[in-house]
Amino acid sequence: MKFSDIIGQDEIINKLVRSVKEERVSHAQIFAGPQGCGKLALAIAFAQYISCENRQGDDSCGACPACIKYGKLVHPDLHFVFPVINKGSGETVSDNFISEWRGFVNNSPYFDLNQWLAEIGVKNQQGLIYASEAGEILKKLSLKTYESDFKVMIIWIPERMHPSTANKLLKLIEEPPDKTLFILVSEEPDLILPTINSRCQFVRIPSISQNAIRDYIMQTYNLDERKADMIARLSQGNYLRAIEFIEENESRIVNLTNFIELMRLAYKRDIPSLVEWSEEIATRGRETQKGFLGFSLSQLRENYILNVAGNNNKLVLLEGKEAEFAKKFNSYINNNNIAGLNNEFSKAYSHIAANGNPRIVFLDLALKVASLIR
Repeated sequence: MKFSDIIGQDEIINKLVRSVKEERVSHAQIFAGPQGCGKLALAIAFAQYISCENRQGDDSCGACPACIKYGKLVHPDLHFVFPVINKGSGETVSDNFISEWRGFVNNSPYFDLNQWLAEIGVKNQQGLIYASEAGEILKKLSLKTYESDFKVMIIWIPERMHPSTANKLLKLIEEPPDKTLFILVSEEPDLILPTINSRCQFVRIPSISQNAIRDYIMQTYNLDERKADMIARLSQGNYLRAIEFIEENESRIVNLTNFIELMRLAYKRDIPSLVEWSEEIATRGRETQKGFLGFSLSQLRENYILNVAGNNNKLVLLEGKEAEFAKKFNSYINNNNIAGLNNEFSKAYSHIAANGNPRIVFLDLALKVASLIR
């Protein structure tokens, strides 16, 4: 992964390159930013640039032995930690899934936690960085470097880290092994142990600019400028959302179908069918359920704005089937119920994230929506 492979983010790239040239690379950094901004891609490209044996000005060469190994994510001084699931036998550590991880990241370093967990077959579990990972981190970083000047440990979604692992990591950051670089790639840095946050250099990764997304998808997906510009605007700097609009992402279609069904049954106050709806969605994995609730919150927002502001293209971020549904539905989301609906979906998300019983959570949500939608 070279810096030239990154979508946009020129300002951040320039800062990272300058820190290497001036030999001011902090041993522990948090790359934090919203979904779809390219945080993980930047972390890998930065690590490759540091390890490159023949840097070409402001980028790695892509051809030296180190770059070739980085291109396959098999460099012996590059280590990854990421959320995984417990398969029920042996210790639960990232290395159990390293082959799947390398294949998934090499396919595209732009993905979210739900997509990764779907790749490794998650069901009702939530992806975590388990306590057993602490020993693996200590073992890997206690070794000398094999080929590069630095050992690099990239921890993806550290907010999913078990407290014991977080405490071990804190000790390593306070007394780092020689020539070790930690890069924590986070979407919610406020959930990381505060003592870790305070000891890391914070690198804020912004959303990708609309122009950068537009130019990239025009070239990659052979789109005309008008459509590419519309998708770039709707994506709000989130490359993953842009891809969903381009490819009509299956999970987004499923979420929309479930949202429409919930609203239809709630408006009819068809309690037996609402019970069936809640029972069915309760059978899905927790990450899938959270994905649906997050999607529903965004739909409530867009429909409310459409109702209040009218068809203002600068404010309403809907396209395709979502926009078609909203034309008929938006009048039902108004000043009288938006706060209540938003509160109920947000509570449901929190309860599912806290391992609440999904049958109870979704039945309660369905009944509350039925009382609010009219």
